[in-house]
Amino acid sequence: MTIEVRVPQLPESVADATLVSWHKKPGDSVARDENLVDLETDKVVLEVPAPTGGVLKEIKLADGTTVTSGQLLAIIEEGATAVPGASAPAIMAASSGATTTAKDAAREAVKPDATGGKLSPAARRVAEENRVDPKAVAGSGRDGRVSKTDVVNYLAQSAAPAAKSPQQFVPPSSSALSARGARAEQRVPMTRLRARIAERMVQAQSTQALLTSFNEVDLKAVNELRARYKGDFEKQHGVKLGFMSFFTKACVEALKKFPSVNASVDGNDIVYHEYFDVGVAVSTDRGLIVPVLRDADQLSFADIEKSIGNFATRARAGSITMEELTGGTFTITNGGVFGSLLSTPIVNSPQSAILGMHKIQDRPVVVDGQIVVRPMMYIALTYDHRIIDGREAVQFLVTVKQCLEDPARMVLHV
Repeated sequence: MTIEVRVPQLPESVADATLVSWHKKPGDSVARDENLVDLETDKVVLEVPAPTGGVLKEIKLADGTTVTSGQLLAIIEEGATAVPGASAPAIMAASSGATTTAKDAAREAVKPDATGGKLSPAARRVAEENRVDPKAVAGSGRDGRVSKTDVVNYLAQSAAPAAKSPQQFVPPSSSALSARGARAEQRVPMTRLRARIAERMVQAQSTQALLTSFNEVDLKAVNELRARYKGDFEKQHGVKLGFMSFFTKACVEALKKFPSVNASVDGNDIVYHEYFDVGVAVSTDRGLIVPVLRDADQLSFADIEKSIGNFATRARAGSITMEELTGGTFTITNGGVFGSLLSTPIVNSPQSAILGMHKIQDRPVVVDGQIVVRPMMYIALTYDHRIIDGREAVQFLVTVKQCLEDPARMVLHV
């Protein structure tokens, strides 16, 4: 009995998806619920599991094809057993209703053939950017699947011989210089996520009156609390006590005092949200995504740390859900983990404000008339000046600063 594998129902806000990579080829055995193919949307990578066990009889659409909900992807022969050495039917490059573009063609140019390794989405991207032949990379994953780490290690090994012998450098000949004169360029299509990020950033810049205010925070009190209780906290809750829970709690206290920072513009109306869904920006190989902490005001420090850790792990693995990325009334982004000392973050539209955290750096400051060295961080609030006045923005940052420099305020709500 043959079973059809179709594109699952996509979320209402997603019109289509791109078929990134097949994990099986025609003739392979498949187990029920085993991931067959990855589909990339504007925000997440969706896995399409096998609806039944058997043999993958036919693949209807090739990598890079744009697909919509319900479109036929493949045929499985239910209950069948793969025959070693049996020839497999060819993959159909397209079918009626499939859309091929220049982007699809570019992806096909680096797609491994049936004898090459199977690439994860992150590995495919690195291979494209560095012009690596996937067949040359040994896969360390299941069934020879090539990971991003495999591609990075391959690049490092390929570059190693040249790096070891700088003394053997020979000046290029005139003919070599002439040949090098025709400098090459590489054109790589944006991933759907990267294109969506670009669209959202431009939209925010063109539709909102964005302005950024700054302040700085002395994190001595937070550091002392973390040092004093980190062992007990981790032992009791099974998660480390980080900085993000402190900043999330401080922002919630500030949002309660200044509702306009938690609001959004809808046409000629201002929507004041009476709940606190805080987005936390997470960097992945595919780009920046913002999973949301729902009702952050009701979460404990441990709840926040666990949720953020879980989001980060699943976001980088491509298993975050669309529901976890939608909504949000305010966002926190931490460029400090990459060494940023100061920046002006862009609002995550349709929200009206975003807090930027930065690198913690020991600096001399004046405290009670004395010069002392303290762990200082610059914080930035970019906000939509259409509904948030400068006074509110500055006082919002002051509230965040006060909560972090005297954490008892977050317990007493003062």
